[in-house]
Amino acid sequence: MIPPVTTLFVFVDGVGAGPRDPDRNPLARGDFLLSRFEDGSGPPLPAGGRAALADATLGVPGRPQSATGQTAILTGENAPALLGRHLLGFPNAALRDLLRRRSLFRALAEAGRRAVFANAYPVAYLRALGLDAEGEPEFEVGRRRARPSATTVAFAAGGGRFRTWPDARAGRGLTHDITGRRARAHGADVPERPPEDAAEILLRLARGHDLALFEFFETDEAGHARSMERALDALGRLDAFLRAVVAGLGPEDALVVASDHGNLEDLSTRNHTRAPVPILGFGRAAEAVGAVADLTHLAPLLARLAGLRTPVATR
Repeated sequence: MIPPVTTLFVFVDGVGAGPRDPDRNPLARGDFLLSRFEDGSGPPLPAGGRAALADATLGVPGRPQSATGQTAILTGENAPALLGRHLLGFPNAALRDLLRRRSLFRALAEAGRRAVFANAYPVAYLRALGLDAEGEPEFEVGRRRARPSATTVAFAAGGGRFRTWPDARAGRGLTHDITGRRARAHGADVPERPPEDAAEILLRLARGHDLALFEFFETDEAGHARSMERALDALGRLDAFLRAVVAGLGPEDALVVASDHGNLEDLSTRNHTRAPVPILGFGRAAEAVGAVADLTHLAPLLARLAGLRTPVATR
């Protein structure tokens, strides 16, 4: 019997709550769900959704970075404090060890819960990381050593099956760009889909699972490029996708949307920012997101929403 309740987590890379300045903040050019600003304001959210702002610095000097921020989100541990600094890009050995030991997905698996990672990867990339992947590799991995992201390490720690481009082609997974257009330009044999159809796929995948994850990082890329055009394109696709997911939630489902650090909200710089990050909650998560004060609170929240009674991490 398929469980009628599920929790969805959409992780959006590189979006902070910045000034309401349309000259440098693309989030101020439209009423996007993620249009949250440094004064706590933002447009009303549909379906009773709630928003909060969370600290991404975690008490460590410097600009928050992806490796440490994402590790904090996925483990509930203060990864920057563990290293004594913020670490950009991919997790190093210490963070990979922490992710393997304290991953939210490992905790779910050990409790007999089920999780799904909706992102579809090339078979060649997964095999280069030493992960199981069915099918023929689509291309040869270049001379650069393939490195796993924090989400990849965290999900692998739970023993779940990674989705591949053939899954995306068959409607059993999603390319990172939501629609498939960019993936097709990189050689993926996948159809191009409107964001609303991608949302339907995510909702369908989530059924029968306690937690479903989708990761979107084109927002961070647009911020680094300081491109208003790219930022608005990414936000448009993401917003249509999120609104369709919200509309498709069941009465007892939960959706959490969160980021790891600021970037996109200030195109006057190509660097990350120290801005707080938006946390959105819908369904059963709406009331709960108000308690998310920093990134370490997300894993325990997601664990509770997914049915775990014991915390993921003890600070």
